[in-house]
Amino acid sequence: MRPARTRLLFGFCVIAGGLLSGVPTGLFAHPEPARHLDSEVHAARSWPDRIVLTWDADPATTQAVTWRTDTSVAQAWLELSLATAHASELLPVRHPAVTTRFRSDIGEAHYHTASLRDLAPDTLYAYRLGDGVNWSGWNHFRTASTLPRPFSFIYFGDAQNDIRTHWTRVFREAFRDAPRAAFTLHAGDLVSDRFSDAQWGEWFEVPGWVNATVPVVATPGNHEYFRAAGPADHERQWTSAAGRTMSVDVMETSPTGSTPESAGAWRVRLPDGGSGSIAFEEDRRIREVDSSVLAAAGYRAEDLIGQRIDRDPLRDRARVLGPNRVSTHWRPQFAFPEHAPHPELAETCYWFDYQGVRFVSLDSNQRQAEQVPWLREVLASNAGLWTVVTFHHPIFSAGRGRDNPRLRDLWKPVFDEFKVDLVLTGHDHTYARTGDLQAAVGTVNVPEGRSQAYDPAIGTVYVVSVSGPKAYELDAPFGVRTAAQTQLYQIVEVHTDELRYSARTATGEIYDTFVLRKQPGGPNRLIEALPRIRTGDRSDR
Repeated sequence: MRPARTRLLFGFCVIAGGLLSGVPTGLFAHPEPARHLDSEVHAARSWPDRIVLTWDADPATTQAVTWRTDTSVAQAWLELSLATAHASELLPVRHPAVTTRFRSDIGEAHYHTASLRDLAPDTLYAYRLGDGVNWSGWNHFRTASTLPRPFSFIYFGDAQNDIRTHWTRVFREAFRDAPRAAFTLHAGDLVSDRFSDAQWGEWFEVPGWVNATVPVVATPGNHEYFRAAGPADHERQWTSAAGRTMSVDVMETSPTGSTPESAGAWRVRLPDGGSGSIAFEEDRRIREVDSSVLAAAGYRAEDLIGQRIDRDPLRDRARVLGPNRVSTHWRPQFAFPEHAPHPELAETCYWFDYQGVRFVSLDSNQRQAEQVPWLREVLASNAGLWTVVTFHHPIFSAGRGRDNPRLRDLWKPVFDEFKVDLVLTGHDHTYARTGDLQAAVGTVNVPEGRSQAYDPAIGTVYVVSVSGPKAYELDAPFGVRTAAQTQLYQIVEVHTDELRYSARTATGEIYDTFVLRKQPGGPNRLIEALPRIRTGDRSDR
């Protein structure tokens, strides 16, 4: 027995010695892992993914459900039943979905939307999605009550960057704190690259099944927008290796007759009068580039091959830009109300009522003045007790050099006139919240160098927040509570005559709290309940 035991011990020591010394043994040698391709990780499949609940009409009697599949699913269905305590009691009714064919930078997919109507208020429903043979699991949603009953919602500022890496824990902490939230509200810049299907995939991946049972309310940010090509889209600009802008003209496209935006190859006229050619894959990644283009732009072939033509380093774009347009992902994957004041604002500028609160999404990226008469009508017709408005760019900016005076001139007088209760924004990658720092300033536009933005005669509270890791320099002298380099989420609880607000860090610590209390015939009473900030938190107050 002893010799065998000795041999085993010797073998263990040899293996352990190899591991500890860093010398691989044949038994434990493994190839270097390869980075997963976006086109594989985020490819659509035949089963539903990116399931999201939204509202395109009254939350008390309707529900919209959107999901994605590959293009093999030509007809998609939603089966709906009253939720029951036992599976055998479910009585599903089948509803057809409207299907949109969509091409992203990594391939084609189908987005399916089922808009359910004539639902019973304050009722729990069960639903599943499929092609008639293959089905998802059953999910639940609850319609809103027609009465002003208490509820809560979660508000997120910009997620935008490193979504899977750094937004995941923020979202999960928020859901742990408010698992029965009526919906999540996202104040723009959900992603950084409006065209990146991989980034949108991460944004859907982080909430996962939560989006399938807790509705999403979203307003677009500047990163959800792009400038469309102008009428002369063959006139292009590139960035040279020296960082200079160079003008090129697309003379021919392949296939013949295709536009520059859809073609797979170009023959271009270069700044020196010569010509060259460049070709790319469907996802716009460059696969071939000739020596004339390389010489004119100052790159080596390895600098460009495999890079997207519209990204660094070449950064192809139209010389003359057209109108501002929302991301091509936005409308296929979200179903919001379509009662905007202009067709270009459809599903970005909208309103809905939820249990005594009117929620309004404004689009701060375009047509700001055109939204004013519409906003006035929406606020004037509000029969509820509370009004919450969300949009991306702040009325009072919390980032250095990022003031929005035109937006403030246009919209703040309307907010003042109707005494909007709460305004929720993003964009500045900092945190700031208005409060009564000193005497009232009236209803005038606060000038540069402002220190007081809260007016107790009006009562509106303005918030700027960020949930992702991107951070800017803080400049918010108006803020009663501010923060830089801090990821946050906010939970808002609405009661009949009180609105309770709390902002929390990525670790779940309470960072800011206040209460708005309705006062008959007057403005809200703001009750500050500022928590003590632990030493080391980066805040100016």
